[in-house]
Order: sequence, then structure tokens, then C-alpha cells
Amino acid sequence: MTSVGIRNLKNHLSRYVRRVAAGERVRVTDRGRVVAELVPPGGGSKAPERSRYEELVALGVVRPALEPGDPLAHLPMLRLPPGTAAALIAEDRGEP
Repeated sequence: MTSVGIRNLKNHLSRYVRRVAAGERVRVTDRGRVVAELVPPGGGSKAPERSRYEELVALGVVRPALEPGDPLAHLPMLRLPPGTAAALIAEDRGEP
């Protein structure tokens, strides 16, 4: 569970609201004393399992995609013969 001071909460409210919406509980402190607790709707007695991506979004490290779907789906699939990567690396290094 995360603890945050009132001033920091005020300055970064949207970040903490995203974390709470993702299932995390946040304790609010005033001069080191817990004065409130932000919990997900429904009580949040147990935080749901979430992916690493969801955790990073909740922490504000990454932003969610603006459009749904796989952004790389339109790119062609490359089918290279086995050993191609090793040959390219060897060529880049100047190895025979």
C-alpha cells in the first residue's frame, strides 16, 4: 500500500486516482499521520490481479495507447532463413 502526503497528492492527483482505479489502496498522510485512505469503488478489499502494463500505466510510467488494437499489426511479418541474424551480426563485427 502506498502512502502520500496531502501536498504531493494535490500536486499529482490524477496519477494517484489512476493507481486507485487500477485497484491499489493509497493512504493519505498529514505530517506523517494517516488521515484518509483512497480505495477502489466497492471497498477494494482485495486488489485484482493486473498485468505489468497496467501497473506501469497506474504508476504513470507509460501512457495508455490512444487507439485500440496492436499498433504493429499492419507491419509485414519477416520470414528470414535460420542463421540470418548470426550472419548479420558477424558481418557487422567484421568477422569472417
